[in-house]
Amino acid sequence: MLSIFGSVHILAVVAIQLLIIPSVSSLNLTNAYLHHKCNNTEGKYSYGSAAFEKYINLALRAMDSDNFLNGFGFIERGEDPNKVFVMYQCRGDSYGSKCQSCISAAVSGLRRRCPRNKGAVIWYDQCLFEISTINSFNKIDYENDFYLSNPKNVNDKELFNKETSALLVELTNKATDKNNMVGNQFVLYAAGEKRIGTKNVYAMVQCTKDLVTTTCAACFEWIFKMFSKCCDGKRGGRVLGTSCNFRYELYPFLRN
Repeated sequence: MLSIFGSVHILAVVAIQLLIIPSVSSLNLTNAYLHHKCNNTEGKYSYGSAAFEKYINLALRAMDSDNFLNGFGFIERGEDPNKVFVMYQCRGDSYGSKCQSCISAAVSGLRRRCPRNKGAVIWYDQCLFEISTINSFNKIDYENDFYLSNPKNVNDKELFNKETSALLVELTNKATDKNNMVGNQFVLYAAGEKRIGTKNVYAMVQCTKDLVTTTCAACFEWIFKMFSKCCDGKRGGRVLGTSCNFRYELYPFLRN
């Protein structure tokens, strides 16, 4: 699978996930770095570029003042040509202090991996963080995605694929249900499990909270088309974009 960041084509990263997990509690502490992309099409700012650095720092300070309770933030600072957009989204079971610690790691990781880039994105196990000069609010990003899959296969691929796909569709319907709200904000996240043969399958789906239910549903429709490339008969897999993602495993990987 090819993925595109701006106008630069990049081979998708296929990583091997952990095959042996000691315990559910250790899983809950996992916040591994997964992937990043430096968007060179948006250019770089010079060291000591007072205006751009100022607005980045203002955006990051505004983000730090958030309590991270709803796991999402979209912040705009500055004026053209130095306007900065910052977006973060934490996994649906990782809000509050867990979200804050993940985003802190992501900010540090992105600065190290994409120094002075005006556009870049980084994914961790429990969050994603993006900076850009382009306003992407309530817009599906069809250009940035990657997948990870377990190298081991299940025995009955046909049954497993069918039932796992059905579980993901069920979760999608729940995530995009207009009644799935907290206060006045759509949750756009759902998790569940299903017995398939002799195995329990655990899964989740999520969109970033700048999307509305219809846009989120369209994002899921797009990302599920990658299921066959990512996850055909695999014991675990996930596809991650900047607008939506899904994951399933044969072990519980979310907090209760």
